[in-house]
Amino acid sequence: MDTTSTRAHDDVRTAPRALATEAVHAGRDDLARQGLHAPPIDLSTTYPSYDSRGEAARIDAFATTGAEPDGPPVYGRLGNPTVARFETALARLEGTEAAVAFASGMAALSAVLLVRGSMGLRHVVAVRPLYGCSDHLLTAGLLGSEVTWTDPAGVADALRPDTGLVLVESPANPTLAEVDLRAVAHACGSVPLLVDNTFATPVLQRPAEQGARLILHSATKYLGGHGDVLAGVVACDEEFAGRLRQVRFATGGVLHPLAGYLLLRGLSTLPVRVRAASATAAELVRRLAADPRVARVHYPRIGGAMVAFEVYGDPHEVIGAVRLITPAVSLGSVDTLIQHPASISHRIVDADDRRGAGVSDQLLRMSVGLEDVEDLWSDLDQALGRPVRGAGNCATSHTEPAPAH
Repeated sequence: MDTTSTRAHDDVRTAPRALATEAVHAGRDDLARQGLHAPPIDLSTTYPSYDSRGEAARIDAFATTGAEPDGPPVYGRLGNPTVARFETALARLEGTEAAVAFASGMAALSAVLLVRGSMGLRHVVAVRPLYGCSDHLLTAGLLGSEVTWTDPAGVADALRPDTGLVLVESPANPTLAEVDLRAVAHACGSVPLLVDNTFATPVLQRPAEQGARLILHSATKYLGGHGDVLAGVVACDEEFAGRLRQVRFATGGVLHPLAGYLLLRGLSTLPVRVRAASATAAELVRRLAADPRVARVHYPRIGGAMVAFEVYGDPHEVIGAVRLITPAVSLGSVDTLIQHPASISHRIVDADDRRGAGVSDQLLRMSVGLEDVEDLWSDLDQALGRPVRGAGNCATSHTEPAPAH
C-alpha cells in the first residue's frame, strides 16, 4: 500500500467526468492498482526518514512556496495522505487547481485573512448577511483586518489600495439571499473574490466558473453530511494554496486524518443527498408559502435544502414544539435541523446590523434532511400551532441568483 505521497494520484483520468462520477471517484483513482477498495486512513503524526539532508531540502522548499513536499510525508502539520485525498476530491468538484483543508470553517477563513494580511492587505470588503461568526471575525478585527460593509452594487466603489479580499456568501446564511457572482467578480478587478459556498455546494453552483478565486466551505455541513465531523476547506489556485498551507503549518489549524476520511466518504453521496433534500425542501416551501401562520418564506432560485421562514407567532414556541425535527445549530446533515438565528447563529452580530441584513427576530432557519416530506410537514404543522388572529397571506422571497450548475 502506497501512503508515501500526500497527493492523491490523478494519472488514470483521461476525460472529463460528470459531477456525480467525480464525487464517487475523485481522490480514489489510485486505489485499484494498490489492491484497495476503501481509502486507507493514515493516523501517523510523524514519519521516519534516514536522509536528514533530503528532509532539510524539502522543508526549505515548503518554506519558500508552500508546495506539498515531494516524496514521503514529513510531519502531520505539513500534510497527511488521507486529508490530501479529500482535498484532491473537493478541488475536482469545485473545478479549482487545489484545495486546503482546516480544522473548521472558521480556521479556513482565518487562514485566508492571515495570508492577505501578511501581504499588507488587511482591508476586506464584505456583503451582509454572512454566517454570524464570519461577520464577527471581520467586525471585531480579531486578526487585524478592517472591513467595509456594502451591497453587491457597491463593491467596486468600496475597494482601496490595501483591499485584500472581497467576501460574499451566496445563498447567504440565514436569509438565503443570492448574489450575482459573475458581476461581483467583475467588480473586484484584481482583488480576490471569496465565495462561501457552504449552502449551495458544488452540486448547485461552482463559483470558480463565475470568476471567484477562493471558495470557502464549512465542510462540517453538506460535505460531511452526517453531523459527525468538524472541518473547513478552501478551494483555490495552487499559488494561493501554497500560502494557505504555510499558514496552516504555522498556526496548527490542521484537519485530523479521521475527519479527512469521513469527508471523502461524505463527498461520494453529496450529489444524491443534496438533490433529494432539495426536492423535499421545495415541497415544504410550497406548503409554508400557503400557510396563514407563516408571514414570509425565503428560498433561493438555485434551490437547495435550506429554507428560511418568518412566522406571525412566537418563533421560540415553534423551536420548543418540534418533535421529529431537531432544534439545533449547524446544517447539512441527513436529519432536519431548525434554529432561531437571532438567538444562536447570528446572536454575536450587532442587533441593528443583524436586522439591517434581513435577519428578523421572527426568522427561523431550517436545514432539510432526508426524512419523508409528509413526516416533516406533520411535525412543522403541529409546531406552528394555531393561526395568529389577523395574520395575512405569506410571500415567498427570491433574489436574483448566480447561474446554477
